Amino acid sequence: MRIMIVGGTSSLAYALKPVLSSFAEVITADLNGCDVKLNLTSPMDEIGILDNIDVVINTAASFGGADISEIVQTESVNVLGVMKLCGACKTANVGRLVQISSIFACLDTASPFYTVYSLSKRHSEEAAQLCCSKLGLPLAVLRPAQFYGVGERYRKSQPFLFSMMDKAEKNEDIVIYGSNDAARNFIHVEDVAKIVALVAQQGIEGVYSCTNTANVTFSEMAAAAVRAFASKSTISFAKDKPDVPDNVFELDDTLFRLIGYYPQIDIAAGMAKEANYRRTHT
Repeated sequence: MRIMIVGGTSSLAYALKPVLSSFAEVITADLNGCDVKLNLTSPMDEIGILDNIDVVINTAASFGGADISEIVQTESVNVLGVMKLCGACKTANVGRLVQISSIFACLDTASPFYTVYSLSKRHSEEAAQLCCSKLGLPLAVLRPAQFYGVGERYRKSQPFLFSMMDKAEKNEDIVIYGSNDAARNFIHVEDVAKIVALVAQQGIEGVYSCTNTANVTFSEMAAAAVRAFASKSTISFAKDKPDVPDNVFELDDTLFRLIGYYPQIDIAAGMAKEANYRRTHT
């Protein structure tokens, strides 16, 4: 099997490549630093896929949205780029496409967490489904929850989680704003990589949520960080501060039942992995 990862320098691609390599030849594609140079903002006729590729996995994404130019850029990569990629896959006779979306595609416009990223991810799903249907290209769309992993490459996407671990490591007190013990859903990137690999290997088609099997509250995250770093940090709530709202989604294990695999790494194990990494790399 030959698999091409588009967005080959992404944090997910970094975790995904070694998992895929256990059963397939893996080719990475991105602007720089990969086997193939590929830019999803290029004209359609400049986006090429190598011959004899069985599966293309698209992990590329734009997260911008600070101003109108970034909003346009995000839609250009996440939506138009996906449409161009579908066309390139069909031209190269690719077997199927796995599109990595986000659980944030499910957010309502009234959500305080709704951004152009969530909007563009919903658009990208619809664009991929429309194009693949017209082209006869088998498609799987996966919606991971917020994912994190070991090492600094994951700090940018999950700064709050890492700041909590930083405080625990330094024995600094962890203060949670407001009186609401806000809930989130985090899934470790190692689990996401395993799930994506199984979807590619098994030829799964359809649109699926990919969240962890349990939500976690801020206090549970803080307690896990304290345990992982054997910290003396205390955990408290600053009830004079505004409450932080929950951001959780309906838990759906349909995909996990299909592929025969459930997420294995809970927040305690994930933080323990980061703590062990820091102890051995400082």
